[in-house]
Amino acid sequence: MTLLAIRRYPDPALKTPCAPVTTFDEALAMQLDDLYQTMKAAPGVGITATHCGMFDRLVVLDLPELGGRRDFVNPEILQVSEETMAHVEGSVSMPGFTEEVTRPRRITLRYQTANGTTTEENFDGFAAICLQHEVDQLDGIFWIQRLSRLKRERLLKKWNRAAR
Repeated sequence: MTLLAIRRYPDPALKTPCAPVTTFDEALAMQLDDLYQTMKAAPGVGITATHCGMFDRLVVLDLPELGGRRDFVNPEILQVSEETMAHVEGSVSMPGFTEEVTRPRRITLRYQTANGTTTEENFDGFAAICLQHEVDQLDGIFWIQRLSRLKRERLLKKWNRAAR
């Protein structure tokens, strides 16, 4: 397994939409393992291929409420609840910086497993929030775009100051 380099905000890769995965083979399994190891070393609870400059629709999460590690290939949100939930979010691409984001509390997700099996599943609470965050990243939407303009500007000011 290889630890991958994580792209830091504002790397253009983080704005790049990802292409669907079409080949389900050992190379895909190894890529998912590399993403998992990179996420754990970051540390983080979720990562996408985009965070590491790869443009495949891959998400890896490691959450107790999901029973640990879960791989999501070609995830697509089919439905969201009207009920929302606020939660503090951050990114492995912007370490040490967080802000509260409000998102739908429940989602229905269609995805494939590492072997290509298509599944639909409902998620609630923190798992739903994490999946929305990561699917946004696959679509080229960095999490701070979900903040109000004022919150985003304050956070970016701190980020830029810390980068000096």
